[in-house]
Amino acid sequence: MSSKGDIIIVFDCGATNVRVIAMNSMGIIKASESIPNNTKPDPYYPNYRIWDVDEIWQKMCKASKKVVRKINPVDIAGATVTTFGVDGTLFDKSGKMLYPVISWQCERTVQVMNDIEKYIPLADLYKECGVLPFTFNTINKLIWFAEHKPELAEKCHRFLFMPSIFSYLLTGEMANDTTMAGTSMMTSLSARTFSENILSRIGFPADRFGTIVEAGAITGSVSSLASSQTGIPRGIPVVATGHDTQFAIFGSGAEINQPVLSSGTWEILMVRSEGFRSGKEQLDMAITTELDSRPGLYNIGNQWIASGVLEWARRNLYSDIKNNAYEAMISGAEKIPAGCNGVRVVPKFYEELKGKPAGQILGLTMESTRDEIYRAMLEALSERLAEGKSSLEKAGGFKTESILCVGGGSKNRLWNRLRADYTGVPVKVIDQKETTVLGASLFVQAACGNASSPEEAREKIDYKTEIIEPHLTPHAPLKGG
Repeated sequence: MSSKGDIIIVFDCGATNVRVIAMNSMGIIKASESIPNNTKPDPYYPNYRIWDVDEIWQKMCKASKKVVRKINPVDIAGATVTTFGVDGTLFDKSGKMLYPVISWQCERTVQVMNDIEKYIPLADLYKECGVLPFTFNTINKLIWFAEHKPELAEKCHRFLFMPSIFSYLLTGEMANDTTMAGTSMMTSLSARTFSENILSRIGFPADRFGTIVEAGAITGSVSSLASSQTGIPRGIPVVATGHDTQFAIFGSGAEINQPVLSSGTWEILMVRSEGFRSGKEQLDMAITTELDSRPGLYNIGNQWIASGVLEWARRNLYSDIKNNAYEAMISGAEKIPAGCNGVRVVPKFYEELKGKPAGQILGLTMESTRDEIYRAMLEALSERLAEGKSSLEKAGGFKTESILCVGGGSKNRLWNRLRADYTGVPVKVIDQKETTVLGASLFVQAACGNASSPEEAREKIDYKTEIIEPHLTPHAPLKGG
């Protein structure tokens, strides 16, 4: 299918903001609008949290109309929807939503995950699906429906994940995609589809997910109703993308076996690999494996608290600096020698799986300074990256040649230097803020005939890469953490 133009409309629903972005084939944003997003109390259980689909859709429509007014609608080639993982809900045959979308921020599934072995041994579940046992995983929501709303589970014709819900509102067609399925804890990594074994244990038939499509599949076109709501011309193809993480990795320009570090409050280190391991060792190392945006590849990941620790330091140790605090912190830490004069930090300020924070600052003396503590945090987080790199290599059976770094934490020059030194490989910082939107748009460009493949579409992007080479003698690993 060929198109008249090269502008892709990407609906990007995040936990903080609902955004609509018009991006061309060079990865340049031609127009964008953002509206804050937030969870709501569940109308049936006020202590629980849901996403209000109608409200989010209204925000999408409002933002889309503003975006379309800023461009020539004739130039629109296609549209797509990308969101966070795991969330979705039940629909009946008429297309009616049977229950609000339970948010990943909701506490109702904590006990379900704790009791998962009532249905299937955790080791068996992890071995097949590769996804860590987070309380927000989709499997827990389906069990919650079965245990608390069995009549709705019986009525269900389709379970739609979040991107598919909004694609359905755009097109009238129901279709789930592989990248969202891979976040659910209900797929078989090796089969690249939902696991009959896992679904039979929880009593949810696989046909309620419908046919699972790959990223880049055209699932429908903008309906007359959706056109009037969004301003996007009727008949524009709508293309499946899905889980934001997978498209952020692709949009970063990552090749196979090239880890991508997305550095923010949390750091997520993920690699596109041709192999995976999902045994007890990987579970103990907190490795999660999802399905890549392309068949035959796996996204192996590891995550830890990062800039959240540095923000604690800024708030508690540097509160007297009102302007350019981070520049003052970096400049001060650059004057501190490696090893921080004996100050060490254990950066476990928040441990998702263990439930118990274990952060420590060690080696303090009467002469210790805040710059020593801050540098010690950067050194500890850089060592954590080196450990994460090693874990990914073991799980994927590859050797890292370089690490791509994106996100807010990639702007810290000292941290980047330490990352290269501790991992012993070049760190490549790319100047591309919108990797998720870019990655999703590249799949749409290919689907609409503007490129033979997403990879070919990606060749047009200028990533403006800065490379930080490691010193010849990397820092010795920290002890006692």
